[in-house]
Amino acid sequence: MRADGKRIKNADPMYTVAAYIMDKRVDSMNMITIDIPVDPIKEYINEKRKDGINISHMAVILAAYVRVLNEFPELNRFVVNKKIYQRNEIAVGMVVLKAGQMDHGTMSKMYFKEDNNIFDVNNIINDYVNENRNEPDNNRTEKMIKFLLSVPGILPIGVGIFKFLDRHGLLPKSIIDASPFHMSLGITNLASIRTNHIYHHCYEFGTTSVFLAMGNTREVPRRKGSEIVFEKCMPCGITMDERIASGGYFALAFRKLKHYLRDPKSLEINPYKENKE
Repeated sequence: MRADGKRIKNADPMYTVAAYIMDKRVDSMNMITIDIPVDPIKEYINEKRKDGINISHMAVILAAYVRVLNEFPELNRFVVNKKIYQRNEIAVGMVVLKAGQMDHGTMSKMYFKEDNNIFDVNNIINDYVNENRNEPDNNRTEKMIKFLLSVPGILPIGVGIFKFLDRHGLLPKSIIDASPFHMSLGITNLASIRTNHIYHHCYEFGTTSVFLAMGNTREVPRRKGSEIVFEKCMPCGITMDERIASGGYFALAFRKLKHYLRDPKSLEINPYKENKE
C-alpha cells in the first residue's frame, strides 16, 4: 500500500485495461476549457471586503474544487505503474513568485481537509503564500532540490531512485510531501502575469491527475432569451488523466464546479461537516 493512496481493486474493467494500454500519463491526457463568470466571484469578494474579510479569487476557486472533490472522489485518483489508487489526502500544488522577483518562483503544496469551508481555504492559501514568498528556500521542495544539486552526479541517480521507489509504492511519505509532482491538483493563475490560459501537462513522474491553469479574462457570448449577451469570464484550461474517470464523470464534476462558482456564498457552510455532527 502506498503512503499517499489506497489501491482500487474493484475499478471498472475498462479503466483497468486502459491503464495498460495508455501506460503513460501523456498518452491519456484530455483537455477542456471552462469559462468561469467573473461577476459572481467579484461581487462576493466585494461583499466580504465590506465585512472586513479579504477573500482571494484563488480561495474561491480552490474552495469550490475541494467541495467538488468530496462529491466526485474519483477526481482524486491517480495511476502509477498501471495501477489505480484513491488518494488519501487533498494536496494542491501552486507556484509562488519569490519576493521582488517576477520571473522566479517556488512550488510546494497546500493540504486541505474535506470539511474546510471557504474561510479555511483562504487562510491556508494566505499562510502558504506568505511562507513561500518570504522564506522560499526553507520549504521542503527547495531543500530536496538543493540536496539533489549539492553533489555532482547525484541528480540522475537520485531521480532514478525516486522513480523506481514511486513505481513500486515504496517512496517515503517525507519525499512525497516534498515532491511537487505528487498532488491532487496543480493550479496556476497566469492572469496574474497577464497571460492567457494554457493546458498544462500532468507530469509523468508522480501522481498528478488534474492541472488547472487560469488565464486573462475574456467576453464569452451566451444566449439570454432571444438575445445574445456577452459575459465576462475567466477561462480555465484543464488537463485530465482520463484513466481515473469517464468523460461523463468529469463533465458532471466541472459542471458542479461552475455551479459553486456562480454562488460562492454556498461555500461558507460545509454540508459534510454538518452531516457528521
